[in-house]
Amino acid sequence: MTVADNAALPRFDAWIGGQTVAPASGAYFETVNPYTSRPWAEVARCGEADVDAAVDAAWTAFTKGPWATLSATARGALLRRVGDLIAAHADELAAMEVRDNGKLISEMGAQCAYLPQWYYYYGGLADKIEGAVIPIDKPDTFNYTLHEPLGVVAAITPWNSPLLLLTWKLAPALAAGCTVVVKPSEFTSTSTLRLAELFTEAGFPPGVVNVVTGFGAECGARLVEHPKVAKVAFTGGSDSGARVYQAAAGGLKRCTLELGGKSPNIVFDDAKLDDAVKGAISGIFAATGQTCIAGSRLLVQDGIYDAFVGKLVEFAKTARMGDPMDRATQVGPVTTPPQYEKILSYIQVAKDDGAELLLGGGPAKGQPGTGDSEYFVQPTIFGGVTNRMRIAQEEVFGPVLSIIRFKDDDEAVEIANDIAFGLAAGIWTQSIKRALAVSKAVRAGTVWVNTYRAVSFMSPFGGYKQSGIGRENGIEAINEYLQTKSVWISTADDVPNPFVMR
Repeated sequence: MTVADNAALPRFDAWIGGQTVAPASGAYFETVNPYTSRPWAEVARCGEADVDAAVDAAWTAFTKGPWATLSATARGALLRRVGDLIAAHADELAAMEVRDNGKLISEMGAQCAYLPQWYYYYGGLADKIEGAVIPIDKPDTFNYTLHEPLGVVAAITPWNSPLLLLTWKLAPALAAGCTVVVKPSEFTSTSTLRLAELFTEAGFPPGVVNVVTGFGAECGARLVEHPKVAKVAFTGGSDSGARVYQAAAGGLKRCTLELGGKSPNIVFDDAKLDDAVKGAISGIFAATGQTCIAGSRLLVQDGIYDAFVGKLVEFAKTARMGDPMDRATQVGPVTTPPQYEKILSYIQVAKDDGAELLLGGGPAKGQPGTGDSEYFVQPTIFGGVTNRMRIAQEEVFGPVLSIIRFKDDDEAVEIANDIAFGLAAGIWTQSIKRALAVSKAVRAGTVWVNTYRAVSFMSPFGGYKQSGIGRENGIEAINEYLQTKSVWISTADDVPNPFVMR
């Protein structure tokens, strides 16, 4: 990521108050296509002044603008309208994401085509937020509750699935009546800026959705700490999440944090091996392993270990690296140079710790399909891993799989839970009894049985332990953007003793 002034590249400004706004500093930085290793656009390098302007626009929209008086039903209609616009522009948005993050067009295209469902779902939910009349125990008193929006939300999103993970925040926040300032990753900002334009086209009032782009220290920190921000919704690494949480705590802000993972994908001896092999591949090599729910710890039962690992390695050898815009490609480049270096460093750590290298194990630059990219890593599999090794305990966020043996159900659960994270888990078995028992015993926010990496706007998502706080998706998500007010009305003919609490 470099500071730039290249007139030949398209330039993307911030989006504040319903229009493009050049950064106060006049500075821009380049965003690089991971497959070509060349810059393809310039993006506004926002600072504190730009963040203040965006938050002020969001605050004005929340307190004084037409959004503040819009009915919940009207909010829902706007959400459904933007869903239609996203559907019409899904291919454009997906192509922008691929240029920015190097993930497969087959995956990003499917994600962008699915995004409208969140806006339809929360558009329908917007006017179903109901309070309650409480049969209070006080005589001559009427008591009821209201659920009201928190206010301005800071949404901070990562580079691996920018629009999907933004939508998980944006749709419920807007349905609740909040306004939003988005800070996307500096590596993947362009699709978010294009999405913001669609909200204005759909009829959202100015200031309801704003986007500031740039770097964490210059832009993100001010957004989290801004006194007019009531809520922070963050997706990213656990270390960054902890810093965001600490900064938000200074202002007693609400937080939703979706953080790292080191998910166990457990294969029992009664599993359908071919299906489980595909599930293991999906869990780690899809998205080049750059997903918080990656099944990076593959737990395999003793009795099938050799047969299963043999099938797995042979299947993984067939993975096609190549241009992420080619639908035949199965493994794309790593998105960022720092992440590329981090993945290679963990591969070396695993080797040094005595893990058995079964496949890959290094850079893939120059191999068939990799083009001019500097950032391909070979799909890598380690056997002979113990759960104490760093490769089994720390999130790599790349195409690196660790295989761990286990004897029985109890040991599988013990290994699965012996980790700081708890975002997701997979279970492969034909026994419904085992599926139910192990699903209950594993400490993770999402458990998949005989499938992997399935998500829906209808089902809550979030982590246990250091994998996060709060839930996104489903009905539960909208509650993350609401606060409850209790209203008391006396119907008594006179005021009782003022010196005694009623």
